[in-house]
This record gives sequence, C-alpha cells and structure tokens, in this order.
Amino acid sequence: MNTLMLAIRNLLRNRRRSLTTVLTMVVGLTAILLFGGYRSNIMYGSLTGFVQYTGHLQIQRSGYFLDGSDNPSAYGIRDYRQMIQALRDDPELRPMLRVVTPTLQLGGIAGNFAAGISRSVMAVGIVPEERNAMLRWNQYGVKSYALPMPLEGQSIDAVVVGQGVARKLKLCSLLQDSHCRDQRKEEAKVVPKQGGNENANESTNESAGSSLPDDISALSALEKDSQPVVTENRIEMLAATSGGAPNVASLQAIKANNMGIKALDDIYMAMHLQQAQRLIYGKREPEVTALMVQLELTQQIPQARARIAALLKEKFPDQTLDVLDFEALNPTYGQTNQFMDSMFSFIAMLIGVIVLFTIGNTMSTAVVERTAEIGTLRAIGLRRSGIRHLFLCEALVLGVIGAILGALCALAVAYLINHSGWTWTPPGYSYAYLILVRVGQDLPLLTGSMLSMIIVTTLSAWWPANRAAKFEIVDALRHV
Repeated sequence: MNTLMLAIRNLLRNRRRSLTTVLTMVVGLTAILLFGGYRSNIMYGSLTGFVQYTGHLQIQRSGYFLDGSDNPSAYGIRDYRQMIQALRDDPELRPMLRVVTPTLQLGGIAGNFAAGISRSVMAVGIVPEERNAMLRWNQYGVKSYALPMPLEGQSIDAVVVGQGVARKLKLCSLLQDSHCRDQRKEEAKVVPKQGGNENANESTNESAGSSLPDDISALSALEKDSQPVVTENRIEMLAATSGGAPNVASLQAIKANNMGIKALDDIYMAMHLQQAQRLIYGKREPEVTALMVQLELTQQIPQARARIAALLKEKFPDQTLDVLDFEALNPTYGQTNQFMDSMFSFIAMLIGVIVLFTIGNTMSTAVVERTAEIGTLRAIGLRRSGIRHLFLCEALVLGVIGAILGALCALAVAYLINHSGWTWTPPGYSYAYLILVRVGQDLPLLTGSMLSMIIVTTLSAWWPANRAAKFEIVDALRHV
C-alpha cells in the first residue's frame, strides 16, 4: 500500500506530464477499440449473413462443390428425406439442430418472350418456410439485412428474381424504375409506314412481340392449362433434364429482391423446390444438390460435423457425401477476416509502439529528475528491487487510468457512430451498409485491449526503472 501511495503522489507532482501521458494512452486505446469494433462488426455480420443463407454445414455429394454446380443431375443426393429424418431423430444432434432443409441448384435460360428477351440465370429450389426460419438466425445480435422469402404461401409457379434479372427481362412492375417503364412504352409504340395498312402494321407488331418459340411453347402448354392466366410478369424458364432433354416451366415472378452483390443480382432466381425438381427430374425420383444444416450455436460446428459424418457413413454407405462448413462454402469469409486481422494487428502494433516510447520517455524523465531522491531512499535502506517496484507501480497506475478512460471514451464514440446513420457501399455490392462498431458487445476485444495497454505501459517503464535501481548511492546523492 505504501508503494502505491508513493507512486500516486509522485505522479501528482508533475500533473501536466502525467495528464499528457494518460491522454496519449486514451487516444491510442480509443483508436484500437474503434477499429477493432468495426472489424468485429464486419466479421460477425458476414458470419451471420453466410449462416442465414447457406447454413453452418452443408451435406453434398463428393466433388459437387468444386465441379458440380452446373450439373445438378450428376451430383444429386438420393433418399434425402430419409437423411433429414435421420438427422432430426439422432439424440446427439437433436439439441444442436435448428433447421435442416434441402436445396436444389440449377442453371437455365429465363425468357420474357412477350418482350422478346431472354437471359441465363442460376436458380435455386427451396422450401420457403424453412428458408425463412434460417433467415431469422442471429446469434450475435448484428444488424441483419436478410429479407423474408416471399415464396411462402404462394403457388408452386411463383418465383423471386434478382433486381438485375427483372431489369434485363423488363419486368418493370417489379421495379421502382420509371426509366424501365418509359422504355417499354417507347418499344410498344407503333410507327405507321407510309402508304401501308395500319391494321397490318398492328398485326406485325403483335407477332413480333409474341416471340415465344414453338417448341418451348409446346413444352410449357401443359403447365399453362392448369394455371390461372396472368400475363404480367409471366416468364418461361428453359432447363435441361437429368436425361439431357429440354424442359420448360411457365413461372410467375412475384418480387424482385436486391441481392446486394450485382453479379448475383443479375442471375438470381428462387423457386419452390418441387418446381425445380420437376424441371430437372421430371417424373423420376426427385433429388437435391445439398442439405443445409443450421445449428443453434456456431461453436457447435465441430461436434455436429463429426456426428453427421459418422451418421451418414453408418446409414447411407452407398453414397459418397461431404460435410462442408460455411467457411469452406464461402471462402470470402476467411479472406475478409484475414485482411481485417492484418490491418488491426498493424494499427495496434503502431499505436503500441507510440505508447511504449511515450511511457518510456515519461519514466526516463522522472528518473533523471529524482536521482537525488533515489539516492536518499537507497541510503535509508530501500533495496534496488524497491526502487524498481516504485517506478513500475507508477507506470501501472498510469496504465490502469489510461485503459479505463480509453475504454469509456471508445464506448461513447462508438455510441455516437452507431446512431449516426453513416453508410458505405463495399466494393462489388449494390447497396449501402450502415457503419457500425461493436465495442461493448465484444467483451474479448474490450478486455483484451485494456489488458494489452496496461501490459505495454508496464513493460515500457521496465528499462528506466531498472536503470534507476542500478544507481550507486554516492553518485545519486551527488546529483544536482
């Protein structure tokens, strides 16, 4: 206690220098915590988004992830309903599972043939109720940008498309885009030919607008007969069946979602799983390309993955299956984290060096100013270790005060940033994201940064304290 009181009194002897040193630590720790909180928000936000859309784990046929995304019929999972039931009934997995749902990915050509337009799309067949349950997962309480899938409760021919797909297929009623509507009106105008028959011209335009090929029209006729006739936003999708023959579905686009990434937005289409299976497998036994498994907690991935792999090998030995986690399915997650970690480490190291030299300079100045005092303390019996402990205790007090004030300052600035409404658009994305920082919510970051600042402060005083402890008594007393 005497050493602590002496350390506090010594710091108060030169208040201006002590205050400057503390402010240096406060600014440094605030900068570290704010950038660390920003990094933490990006890490947990991207983790949440990937888990919402792809699950914690996926069961796929071996080789599908690398080579089979454009060939679903060759990498289909048989008996997938029995697999799902086996996973849900397993006593070890049951407490960990939140959602287990099948999905089928396929490619094809979507066409708005009334407008004479078609384009390539990547479609995914889903169970809307289960997919919406996945989108509600938010273990870390981050700002979620996931939109509910509007397919729930809709007819089997309903589809959701990306806004890029809707724009390219001129599904203008799904877009808040006046330019699209104006362009459609211009294209619909009939320009009479000189000396020509106006009725004939109208007939010509009707035939030009209805450019649905005869073979595709015949393939989709059966579905059209059993569905209500809705001409607006009606599209056709052409895909290859598992046998290699063409197959067409007549679909109703009910909504255009902004998928965030433009490259995905321009090809995205979501439909009911049964509709996707009908396109690929026809009347054959339907299969899926993946089973998505969403857990209650991310920390359960290793245990759940090992159990799922063992269960599949035991009950479905005739199929070679892989169990991939969301990091393997989404390589950008690990790459982004590595980049942010390297930036955080660089900034933390830079600020740590500044604090190190600042505290070292403060302690060195204090040693020079108190050389005679050090000699007096040594003369009355204080050991070298006592001198060393005194200066280290002063640095420790500075570190604790600086860490506490720095954390409070970081929390206050983080609150202002989180309520500022600032946004930015990441590279490759098509809409802006809020700028948020997680300081108080990330306790490992907060406590780790505070402890690191205290340790750096104490270590920076070691050399001046050790030099003061080595002074000879006579030389120290003669110092003026």
